[in-house]
Amino acid sequence: MNTENQNPENEDLKPGTEGQIGENSENQSDVDTQKSVQMPPEEKVLSEVDPNKEEMLTDEISEEVPQSSATEIMEATPEHQQSMHTQKPFHIPEEKVLSEIDPEEAEEDQEETPDHTTDSRNAEQVIGEMEKLVNEQNAGEKNRQFQQLRELATQKMQEETEDKKHEFISAGNSEENFSWEHPSLSKLSGLITIFKEKHDSYLAKQEEQHAENLAARQEIIERLKNLYTNSEPGTNLFKEIREIKQAWSSAGQVAKSEFKLLNNNYFHHLNQFYAMLDLNKDYLHQEYTHNLEKRQQIIERAKELVKEPVQKALNELQYLHKLWKEEAEPVAEEFREKTWDEFREISNQIHERKSELSAAIEEEQKANLEKKNQIIAEIKKLSSPENAPNHSFWQNAIKKVEDLRTEFLKIGSVPRKISNQNWNDFKQTLRDFNTVKNNFYKNLKGSQVTNLEEKLKLIQIAKDNMNSEDWDTMVPLFKKLQEDWKKIGHVPRSQANKIWDDFRGACNTFFGNYRSKNTTGSGDNWKENYKLKRALLDELKEVGSDETSVEKIEEIKGKWNAIGKVPREKLSINSEFNKTLREKLKLNKVSEFEIKDENLSENQLTDKARKIKNQVADLEAEIATLENNLGFFSNPSRENPLLKDTYANIYDKKAQLETLKQNLHKIISGE
Repeated sequence: MNTENQNPENEDLKPGTEGQIGENSENQSDVDTQKSVQMPPEEKVLSEVDPNKEEMLTDEISEEVPQSSATEIMEATPEHQQSMHTQKPFHIPEEKVLSEIDPEEAEEDQEETPDHTTDSRNAEQVIGEMEKLVNEQNAGEKNRQFQQLRELATQKMQEETEDKKHEFISAGNSEENFSWEHPSLSKLSGLITIFKEKHDSYLAKQEEQHAENLAARQEIIERLKNLYTNSEPGTNLFKEIREIKQAWSSAGQVAKSEFKLLNNNYFHHLNQFYAMLDLNKDYLHQEYTHNLEKRQQIIERAKELVKEPVQKALNELQYLHKLWKEEAEPVAEEFREKTWDEFREISNQIHERKSELSAAIEEEQKANLEKKNQIIAEIKKLSSPENAPNHSFWQNAIKKVEDLRTEFLKIGSVPRKISNQNWNDFKQTLRDFNTVKNNFYKNLKGSQVTNLEEKLKLIQIAKDNMNSEDWDTMVPLFKKLQEDWKKIGHVPRSQANKIWDDFRGACNTFFGNYRSKNTTGSGDNWKENYKLKRALLDELKEVGSDETSVEKIEEIKGKWNAIGKVPREKLSINSEFNKTLREKLKLNKVSEFEIKDENLSENQLTDKARKIKNQVADLEAEIATLENNLGFFSNPSRENPLLKDTYANIYDKKAQLETLKQNLHKIISGE
């Protein structure tokens, strides 16, 4: 019975009423069998007074808890006995929302479908997240989260398969011959099977829990029925009804098929209880006062929500409406409409801000779309340079594209209707860039093969004439061979050292013969030079790895450079010195090009500069290869654990390259 439709303050107990109620209590039909009960017209069961309220109450226990619209909340009349909770200290936690009814369903309703297009994880990482989720103790409860990860993993695997297919076709193969199975496919299938078993187990346990909750709620209904039919004199009705409401509120969910009948039974007996309370105005006054205080607390909190962020305010407002229905009913007639109108007005103010949020999100998404399109345009511009690109251009372009890619992924979402198209345009632009870049380096390898053939011809000429003693003809020839060698570009790195050793050996043989035949009277000096170099070599062998070791090495090398030639049969001492020098430098963790090199002759400086140039070229090629390989990863960021060592290697090589360039500059500038 809806006691708010009565005015017990102005009604007197009619003759015979007490006897009628007593008789009604004794002959009360069993409500669980849903038999009719003789009641005044205004004391109908709640579902007969307002069917809409029955639907709203159904949401309180059912497994699905849809978020009511502003119109539905405003139209719902609050004047009925729906109080299901005991009065608790009124404090709404910051994150408390509708999930109080059913956390899983409420969260599912509030969250939008995730936008996977800007997710930077690859398939292996997503499957790793799925594996962690499956291994959790409560994995069966997280069906929605698992299905989202499953959808994302499937999408990422399809994208990676498309990337492999694109690479396969770009390499000149036919699309019909492409066959590739993702390595994580079997693992994904296994995880799906394991999760299904855990989820089925969770549903079975949930069904058992529903059965237990049903039994508990039926016991609560019996207790409520006994409260107004068989209560003993002196019973504290206020305390008893609060305990019953608290028990009903915390009894847990039941199956949907059982809910409607169960809920109607509860509120039927609750109405009967309130009908009995018409005889107890003192209790009714306490109930009205208590519920009015609760309404005032709810209104004050709603006023605070007007200034809160829109999304948070909307979520908590929904929870406040739930409290209004369950813990703030009924109140005295004079406060009923007044408090409800005030609460409804504040609710309207909060819901009006929802359009502001939608408009702001739409504007932000349009701005994000414009930024992303600009990035796509910049990458396309790099893919089509106006002038013929060189190695340096592509290295700068690779770095620029990596920065643009990182910026693209950091930008927020775009309008959903064009989100997929924007993401596909971005991926296709990256693929086009990599295709053009890879074609450049393929052609570069072709030119290196041509350079190799030309240098091999020079080696053959040098070997054919290295033992000739026609000095007037051969000296200019060998000088020209050396000049031509310098003009020819790079060769494949695997062949560079070998052909250089062959060419240098032939030239050294020729010029060694030339010097030995045209130098006289130097034998005694050469022998003395050998003795001095032998002493320096012995001194070098004694150097350790203390703080002054590098200075000692530099001093010994400077003295060594200042000493002249040694007899031809003693030339091996130079190789022995160089070997010992490398060992000592390695012991002290110093590069050969980092130490001071004094007293070098012009030829020695030239030879050192040439060696540095070769090392610079090799390092640049290695760095280019490493950076080029990064482009084949879907997530080539520094945070990717698979690429951590690669980025560290690139950093070290760039540091070494910078040191070599500085040393080369010093040699060329004469510093």
